[in-house]
Amino acid sequence: MTPAEHTTGTASGPSPARFGLGTAAVGRPGYITLGRELDLPADRSVRALRERTHALLDAAYAAGVRYFDTARSYGRAEEFLAGWLAARPEAAGQVTVGSKWGYTYTAGWQVSGVSAHEVKEHSVAVFDRQIQETRALFGRNPDLYLVHSVTPDSPALSDPALHARLADLAAEGVRVGLSTSGPAQGDTVRAALDVTVAGAPLFAAVQSTWNPLEPSAGPALAEAHAAGWRVVVKEAMANGRLADRNATGPDTAALRAVAARAGTGCDAVALAAAAAQPWADVVLSGAATEEQLASNLRAAALALGPQDLAGLAVLAEPADTYWRTRAALAWT
Repeated sequence: MTPAEHTTGTASGPSPARFGLGTAAVGRPGYITLGRELDLPADRSVRALRERTHALLDAAYAAGVRYFDTARSYGRAEEFLAGWLAARPEAAGQVTVGSKWGYTYTAGWQVSGVSAHEVKEHSVAVFDRQIQETRALFGRNPDLYLVHSVTPDSPALSDPALHARLADLAAEGVRVGLSTSGPAQGDTVRAALDVTVAGAPLFAAVQSTWNPLEPSAGPALAEAHAAGWRVVVKEAMANGRLADRNATGPDTAALRAVAARAGTGCDAVALAAAAAQPWADVVLSGAATEEQLASNLRAAALALGPQDLAGLAVLAEPADTYWRTRAALAWT
């Protein structure tokens, strides 16, 4: 095989700036990452998770990461990120902050015995409340503000009053967009591409799930990128399914083979596969420990060749199957 067909080294790998840090796993005591009980201490108090989040942000920034992702529903993640930025004014002017609205955190800082950890509502009333909450924490607008977890039936795609509010926010210089979830992500993105206000496109950013198990949104994300949208990839490790400790069965043998050739972990390969997509502007790490973050960011030293990517393509599941599996993951 030629060198271009195999995993190569640092010279042609993606820049660390192509990667971002998501705060879903450390902004609240419960989340749906496999093996999370191994990553977080028994003390999941606000203080402990604030310290954990700040340590991760410090490590990510030092490594060259400049995109930080949060959401109103990630417990106190916005608060933690805002506090970190306030304490590090030298970093505040260098990073991009993306946040999301549309879910309300309802777990009361509990992990078990909770009927719902978050409640979804894409209404004008929720937008009006949550943009004010976000501004109050950061002292300014976020750089990106996304409607959280849009599906084809969401009012975010059809409500003219909400579109007017979002257009006003965009006029203030915010890149307005949406995140997507579910097996119809591609349909959602294409519907959003058609949304206009006063004849102009409304949305300019999207955050979607893409990983070797669930690549179905790729063609639509390529269309969004071609339209000038900023494309952010979330869940590149499939909520931990593609971490070394979980990618142990015959269904992930191709992933382990690429990782073995590269001399790195399955996590870095999964993130590098996302970064190899020409439409992907930022790929998020959802690390909960500094060790995980360092391992994830080894993706910046990997350039996957065509044979590597073709080998990983065999991992793809039907989208319906993937999302049923994800829906069954426990909050831990």
